[in-house]
Amino acid sequence: MMVSNNNSENSGKTEPKYDRKNELKAFDDTKTGVKGLIDAGITRVPRIFIHPPENLQNITKTTGTKFSFPVINLDGIDEDPQKRKQVIDKVRDASETWGFFQVVNHGTEITVLDEMVNGVRKFHEQDVEIKKQYYTRDFTKKTIYNSNFDLFSSPAASWRDSFNCIMAPNPPQPEELPSACSEILMKYSNQVMELAISLFKLLSEALGLNPNHLIDIECAQTFALFGHYYPPCPEPELTLGTPRHSDYSFLTVLLQDNLGGLQLISNDKFKSVEHRVLVSHSGPRISIAGFFGRDTSGTSSRVYGPIEELLSEENPPKYRATTVKEYTSYVRARGVHGTSALQNLKL
Repeated sequence: MMVSNNNSENSGKTEPKYDRKNELKAFDDTKTGVKGLIDAGITRVPRIFIHPPENLQNITKTTGTKFSFPVINLDGIDEDPQKRKQVIDKVRDASETWGFFQVVNHGTEITVLDEMVNGVRKFHEQDVEIKKQYYTRDFTKKTIYNSNFDLFSSPAASWRDSFNCIMAPNPPQPEELPSACSEILMKYSNQVMELAISLFKLLSEALGLNPNHLIDIECAQTFALFGHYYPPCPEPELTLGTPRHSDYSFLTVLLQDNLGGLQLISNDKFKSVEHRVLVSHSGPRISIAGFFGRDTSGTSSRVYGPIEELLSEENPPKYRATTVKEYTSYVRARGVHGTSALQNLKL
């Protein structure tokens, strides 16, 4: 689009034509991601990363408000039935009102968490020629590195590089994983999968179902692990690490470093919280997200809809049934737009 100077008596200069498609392709072709831009010494955010004003509301505003987030303590829940009942009640309340909760005493060693964060950092900060070997937009690959899974479909690119590995149902061999972090990827994934099984049982019971209900319908069968890297940004007021969205998985287990950046925005028995990720001058920021329930192979034909045991005349289904493959494909095609992709399934 050509933009003319409004002053007809002026020199008549026009802004250069903005060819977004070609700029996106040029960025993608470098295979070096956002970190490559920082390494090149840029001092301004490229236009493809600038988000519309409605996406950037309140990103620099700080308040003195302190929120008391729900914290679930898993210590002793398998030995003490009364404690388990109390935890189930807390899980139900947190899932209905917040859509997320923090888990403590979950059995994953602190050293493993620290090593995982450092492993993600090591991958993204290693020699660029090694990283390029994994750069792809072929979602069938077991290990994928790129910047923005929805680079060509989202309204604005996010200030984020990521790699993801498919860890279940067919876990990769160690040699198939990035050498910079293969050992810790396997160790962390095994512990997170154990945690997810425990959480799915608690969520099932919180819904009034058999403890194994969500596991039996294969909500925990697939597991994709994402290592996100948010480089320091020269103009953090113009872009986001991730715009407002809700995750398209049955369960997300999130680990983030001490710099944080996750910001909460605020049938539907349990909520999927909307959130976004901010960027900053400092950094980089690191987060690791484990997604359970995405169609990692593209071959699953299982159909999911509202759980029949939860439906009644007073509570009819609010969403149509779909496959995980169809839902995942829809999200990838639309990109992150700030509204839940579930709206597409509303009856």
